[in-house]
Amino acid sequence: MIITAIGSIPLIMTLGNSMLIPIFPKMEASLGLSKMQVSLTITVFSVAAAIFIPFVGYLSDRFSRKIIIIPSLLVFGLGGLIAGLGAAFFSNPFLWIMIGRTIQGFGAAGTSPIAMALTGDLFKGGEQSRVLGIYEASNGLGKVLSPILGSILALIVWYSVFFTFPLLSVVSALLVWIFIKEKSNRQAPPPFRKYISGLLSVFKHEGRWLFTTYLAGGTCLFALFGILFYLSDNLETEFKIDGVVKGLILAIPLLVMVITSYITGSKIGKNLERMKRLALLGFLLKTISYGTLVFFNSLIPFLAILALSSVGAGLILPCVNSIITGAVGKERRGFVTSLYGSVRFLGVALGPPIFSRLMDWSRTGMFLSIATFTLIVGLLVLLLLHVNGKDGKEKKVTSVRYNYF
Repeated sequence: MIITAIGSIPLIMTLGNSMLIPIFPKMEASLGLSKMQVSLTITVFSVAAAIFIPFVGYLSDRFSRKIIIIPSLLVFGLGGLIAGLGAAFFSNPFLWIMIGRTIQGFGAAGTSPIAMALTGDLFKGGEQSRVLGIYEASNGLGKVLSPILGSILALIVWYSVFFTFPLLSVVSALLVWIFIKEKSNRQAPPPFRKYISGLLSVFKHEGRWLFTTYLAGGTCLFALFGILFYLSDNLETEFKIDGVVKGLILAIPLLVMVITSYITGSKIGKNLERMKRLALLGFLLKTISYGTLVFFNSLIPFLAILALSSVGAGLILPCVNSIITGAVGKERRGFVTSLYGSVRFLGVALGPPIFSRLMDWSRTGMFLSIATFTLIVGLLVLLLLHVNGKDGKEKKVTSVRYNYF
């Protein structure tokens, strides 16, 4: 039940963005919006979360994870309620949707990244990597369910998805409140000045590989949400596929990522060499996938090639999660994982609008640009992430040192 409670948090946060993707065409038609304006409903949510995440990360280190997560879930639900009511009853619905989505972003800041830090607190060694794999699989499961649920709810009315967020967030908050028991012997946090100096020290000495892993995680989310945005639009405009069938098709590459994430998390343990190899393989698969998609227009071959990029993401994300979560001691883990969460949310924020521009420019240019980008990030992982030894023990690791503080 502890794992269920932790897993419910990224699941719900993923629903917060992914459930909207199937309703974008209907929102665009109902409100008379452009593709760029519609994509902003994801962007404002993710930017608000990215900005606010470092602050709640510090607060979670200073007080407790649970004290931050539960109110954040409720704020997330409140934002969804405001967006839904605004769409249903107000004369300028888009403005109210944007306000509600911004509030949801503030709530989201204190959820998934803090849940990752909480996992690092409660589990150790190979068990920690396994639970982080479940965490990423839960995140991916939300992405699988989102297009299906969004498509079903859109059959009622397109804005009905907003009203599901309050219900889901209350359920998750109750699970966390009942089943998560943080250790009572929690160490007193350091003074703020010492806390910041410690963070500056770790980024000074370890910033090269740490920012590389941040970029790796953010790139996966950027490419994923950009491709989903493209695929959602393409299914309706090119293939005339809508409703639940569209949701099921959107779920296919996401299901591949979920399965891969779960298997990866269960196998990597604390083997840093294996993590790096799998991350490199993941970026290779993503580069091949995006570069090859240029030559495929038929739906089934397109989805088959796209699945390779999903396998790549499923290899990369659990490894990056495990490296970052184990990189620092408990007293500063909330901030470091939260900063990683900011990068992930920025990746989500940038995906739809950038892909929207690339779609208007050139389909071929879009896929080749993304393939080039993933190749560059993969090369950065190869060159800047140096590990020695087959576990996370400090004496066997050079650039990646666990429990640095």
